[in-house]
Amino acid sequence: MKQLPSAALAACLLAASPALAQSPIVDAPAGRLEGSAEGTLRLFKGIPYAQPPVGAKRWQAPTPLPAWQGVRKATSFGPACVQPRPKIAGIYTNPPERMSEDCVTLNIWAPKNAGKLPVFVWIHGGALVSGYSHEGMYDGARMAARGMIVVSINYRLGILGYLAHPGLSAESAEGISGNYGLLDQIAALRWVKDNIGAFGGDATNVTVAGESAGGLSVMYLMASPRARGLFQRAIAQSAYMISAPELKTARNGTPSAEAAGTQAMTALGAADLAGLRAMDAEKLTTDAAAKGYGPWGTVDAKILPRQLVDTWDRGEQAPVPILAGFNSGEIRSLRMLLPPAPAGAAAYEAAIRARYGDLADAFLRLYPANAIGESMLATTRDALYGWTSTRLAIGQTAIGQRGYLYLFDHGYPATDDNGLHAFHASEIPYVFGTAGRTPALWPKVPDTPAERRLSDAMMGYWSSFAKSGTPMAGGQPAWQPYGKDGRYMAFAQAPRPGTKLFPGMFALHEAAVCRRRAGGDQPWNWNTGIASPVLKKTDGCR
Repeated sequence: MKQLPSAALAACLLAASPALAQSPIVDAPAGRLEGSAEGTLRLFKGIPYAQPPVGAKRWQAPTPLPAWQGVRKATSFGPACVQPRPKIAGIYTNPPERMSEDCVTLNIWAPKNAGKLPVFVWIHGGALVSGYSHEGMYDGARMAARGMIVVSINYRLGILGYLAHPGLSAESAEGISGNYGLLDQIAALRWVKDNIGAFGGDATNVTVAGESAGGLSVMYLMASPRARGLFQRAIAQSAYMISAPELKTARNGTPSAEAAGTQAMTALGAADLAGLRAMDAEKLTTDAAAKGYGPWGTVDAKILPRQLVDTWDRGEQAPVPILAGFNSGEIRSLRMLLPPAPAGAAAYEAAIRARYGDLADAFLRLYPANAIGESMLATTRDALYGWTSTRLAIGQTAIGQRGYLYLFDHGYPATDDNGLHAFHASEIPYVFGTAGRTPALWPKVPDTPAERRLSDAMMGYWSSFAKSGTPMAGGQPAWQPYGKDGRYMAFAQAPRPGTKLFPGMFALHEAAVCRRRAGGDQPWNWNTGIASPVLKKTDGCR
């Protein structure tokens, strides 16, 4: 038998083996990658976008990864970033199979033969404490099949992702610390800019999107000068524009980020940074959460120049179109955010009048005392998510960009029978078309034509926004920008346009936050309604 040359032999083997022939290989600036084929799509999993932040690199800004030699397999999802393991099962419980500090990876879904397609970058939620890029609900296959490149990313979480400390600031050439998880997100976007063309993506047509803490991250990215130019559109689902700690100064009723980090070190029993770095990552993360450490972005004058509300007031956020919205039942699955209910209507009204003063009448019209339970759910929903979403739409409109506002108000038997109508994050499987891939205890979405139609419509609006900055869906109503008429789109049983969502809601919460900001000694987050501090009437605030 005549021996074939090695190149010819390899070609014969590829032709004889469908599995080998179907394995896509991409030659990117970062290095060659072998992915997998899934129907008409190519999937690349677990691609590192920075050097592993382990050992001496724990609590350092991400550093670029040198181009690798040879072909790197990208056929398995990378481990989740370290996070506490859940102790109580709930609808959001979906723990990762693997966790590691070596976790700064991303995944790419790309149509075969893609060329200059828009890019959709997804940032997972989880309170900056938990979550991971390859949760089933975030599967990008159906979105990618609509003619996009879909990217999902991991980023450092909890104390590993957001610790600020005087010692860490001293180590930094810029004299700052914290925001490592945010810097990871920026590094991932830079990797996308440099490499996505090799996968058929257009690096000049990138949408950054996220839900809950992912939506908060989108706002951080819009506010950060370091992320400027890395994306051209933004989607913020159930984002919350709460106050953040400042690096060295106690303000808004919150200790400085460095002081909080110093307190965390003491609570964890470490004498110095070397002691913290020597701790097991999972134990460190779990113990820090148990002792009350909360990860937030840090206002450091460089990565985050100022409070988000101030950035938007000054018109300094990224000048990009935005699609933003929230769910009517946000707090039905987040009741831990509610204060204890008062004894009755009289106690409720007295508490509101004592806290809101001349704003109390407006408050009680929106959240009446004769329906305390629903009023408290709506108060916290609006103070966190409704006010934020509306503010985002107004803010982009003010700087000459299009802002699109939505309300997700959809329920189905498993939600409505259990008091979870349109609960927090329930829009996600509709956006991704992943109703069959929700966590085990998630209220199961029925597989009916009506549910599929709603999901198809939302995927259409979201994907067209990512492509062109205008949300459209075939056979569905036109979604108009917020504009001077306060236009929005409601997603109930079907898309339905409207104007002036929850009249009076935004004005009330804007006035409340204005008074807190003026006082300088009160945070603004879920301490609202009967849990609000006393709001003093202030010049310049309505």
